[in-house]
Amino acid sequence: MNHDLPPFDDPAREHEWQAQERALDAERHGLDPAADDARVRRYRLLARALREPMPVALPADFARRMAAQVAAAPSRRQAAGTRFESTLASTLVVMLVVAGGVVLAYYGNTWLPAFRDLLPSLGTPATGWLLALGGCIGASWLLGLWQRHTHGPAA
Repeated sequence: MNHDLPPFDDPAREHEWQAQERALDAERHGLDPAADDARVRRYRLLARALREPMPVALPADFARRMAAQVAAAPSRRQAAGTRFESTLASTLVVMLVVAGGVVLAYYGNTWLPAFRDLLPSLGTPATGWLLALGGCIGASWLLGLWQRHTHGPAA
C-alpha cells in the first residue's frame, strides 16, 4: 500500500481510498479474493478490467469519424439549448418591460420630474454631443448588422 500520501479530511473518502489501495495491492500480488470484503472485491474486478487490453481494435478511420461526430453534435444540442434560452430571455425581457411600465404608471409622477431636471435643455452644447454620441453608436450597430449579413457571422 502507498503510505506516503497524507490522509483525506473526510473519513468516508479516506475509507474509500484505502479500499482502492488494498484492491490494487491484492491484485498486484495475486492474493486470494475470498479474504476481502465486497467493496475491495469490486475494486479488484475494476483493476483487473483496466489492466487488460481492449478486446477489439479501433477502426482505421476512428479519429476522423469521431471528430466528425463531435463537430456535428454541438450544433444539434446548441440549437435546442439556444431556442430554450432565447425563449426564456425573451420572456424575461417582456416581464421586465411590463414591470417597468407598471412602476412608471404608479410612481412616474413623483420621480420623473427629477430625471427631467438632469437632462440638458435643447439649446445647450451638451445636447449636440449627446445626439452625436447616439448617432455614432447607432451607425456602428447598423454597420455591424450589415457586415454580419453580407459576410456571415464569422466576419
